[in-house]
Amino acid sequence: MLLVIGYWFLAKDMKRLVVVIGATGVGKTARAIEVAKQYSCPIISADSRQIYRDLPIGTAAPTAEERAQVEHHLVGFKSLHETYSAGQFARDAEVLLAMLFQEYDTVVLVGGSMMYVEALCRGLDDMPDIPTTIREQVRQEYQQHGLAWLQQEVQRLDPEYWQEVDQQNPQRLMHCVEVCRVSEKKYSDFRKKEMGNRQWDVEYIMVERPREELYDRINRRVDMMMEAGLLEEAMHAFEQLGIPTCPTTDYDYSTLPNSINTVGYKELLRYLHGEWTLDKAVEMIKQNSRHYAKRQMTWWRNRI
Repeated sequence: MLLVIGYWFLAKDMKRLVVVIGATGVGKTARAIEVAKQYSCPIISADSRQIYRDLPIGTAAPTAEERAQVEHHLVGFKSLHETYSAGQFARDAEVLLAMLFQEYDTVVLVGGSMMYVEALCRGLDDMPDIPTTIREQVRQEYQQHGLAWLQQEVQRLDPEYWQEVDQQNPQRLMHCVEVCRVSEKKYSDFRKKEMGNRQWDVEYIMVERPREELYDRINRRVDMMMEAGLLEEAMHAFEQLGIPTCPTTDYDYSTLPNSINTVGYKELLRYLHGEWTLDKAVEMIKQNSRHYAKRQMTWWRNRI
């Protein structure tokens, strides 16, 4: 059963941004296309990995067929070597919306990247600059104590952010620790700026499914990705980034570029390095995807 919950905050004569949210694998893309067809309007992607043109399989980017049905924006426009933040996304999306709203009364935004949606719909405060000394200190502590220590630090410093962050991504965890130490504030405190001069209103549609059904969809989607060539896509991406794909025991995974440091790719890298069998890597992709889906739903329910 597909559950769709709508939230309307509409003012008279305001343009409307329909935001389709939900867990990974729940069916956001299909729902967004339905809504876009209903209003005859385009879609903006709010997915922090679908921005990379070389990762269409592992990020479940809209297919050529789907993009032929509805115009999509901010998909596949960055190379793996480029960095891109939630703040940059918000600025680009605001410029794009200003242009699209000249032609359309409604635009659809869809994606599971919580910080992207937050940045555009609620706004972000400026993050503090991180001195090199603090950055190096946190990095050395992580290398000395490991991921478990880093996870405990984030839990202690900012329990709210812990519930939404990719808990297996050391770069994001380290950045949280850095910001907390420099500012003596929680990382999540910098994401609570409300937008007072926005020229459009927001309607949220949260797509949900029963947990067992969602988890089954996630498992089947991972199998489909592998059949579609996810391993080959990952190897090509690693080669572009100069990441070794032969067996090794001394690769520092904390140096993995942000573009590729995501579920689906980092597990396959451990397989290529000889740490895991392919079957284990695939099972870990499924498990980490399920964990991420759970965090996403907790986040959306607390924010909407």
